[in-house]
Amino acid sequence: MNPLGIHALVWAGDLSPASAHKVIENSKAAGFDLVELSLHDPSTLDVALTRRLLEEQQLQVGCSRGLAFNADVSSEDPACVARGVALLEQAVSLTQALGGTYFGGVPYSALGKYNHPLTPGGRRNVVGSLRRLAAFAAERGVTIGIEVVNRYESNVINTARQALQLIDDVGANNMVVHLDTYHMNIEEIDFVKPVLECGDRLGYVHIGESHRGYLGSGTIDFTSFFHALAQIDYRGPITFESFSSAVVAQGLSNDLAVWRNLWQDGMDLATHAHGFIKAQAKGAGLGIADRGY
Repeated sequence: MNPLGIHALVWAGDLSPASAHKVIENSKAAGFDLVELSLHDPSTLDVALTRRLLEEQQLQVGCSRGLAFNADVSSEDPACVARGVALLEQAVSLTQALGGTYFGGVPYSALGKYNHPLTPGGRRNVVGSLRRLAAFAAERGVTIGIEVVNRYESNVINTARQALQLIDDVGANNMVVHLDTYHMNIEEIDFVKPVLECGDRLGYVHIGESHRGYLGSGTIDFTSFFHALAQIDYRGPITFESFSSAVVAQGLSNDLAVWRNLWQDGMDLATHAHGFIKAQAKGAGLGIADRGY
């Protein structure tokens, strides 16, 4: 079965104890199997409490984060790269402590718009940093996901093919490609070829609409995408991601340009997304558990 996941920012903008209760309990109530926690600001995270809540609700957990420009592993400044690697290793350790085995997001650059191309020295630093991170993660049983994001959020990789090349250059066997339909809609030529090219190296999927609002109300060709997933016999998580100014995460909301209020009711959004994804997945022949909404 493909676990159906939901991003925590549908529910709350931080990981404080009160927010952890809301995120985990609402995710379960909406019928999801997995919750993705963003570790962009782990200062309020109570790891023991959050892990206990996840276990009580029988939810899987995945984690993700991006980096700021002062901790950019694609920089040519060794101190900047070192700060980024330290934050990524902290995130992997938190993922393990929470009971998770997947850490993804954008571990290869700052999350934001660059005003210049990636330099050769910067790319060498990316490869070296990811090689170190992958080894650190392997010791802790964690897989690293390389999320492919659009040109306005990174200058390192923007397509599935570039992600595959980066993983080849790193040479670690605990790294996978993470595709996101929102980003694919901007950068890829269609929703099929990138999936087929990734094949069994596709390890995580984000389902997001073209405007990051309600699924089915934008321009994404979900039918083609889900049939491509079925064609490669994809068995990994399928996680819904949506952002609205109704839920603000300090820093991250600005990095992602979450300026508009695309929805107010997280539960209505989530239950609609669960039903939409389940219908698309079943229509394509993917194995989805028949529970929840």
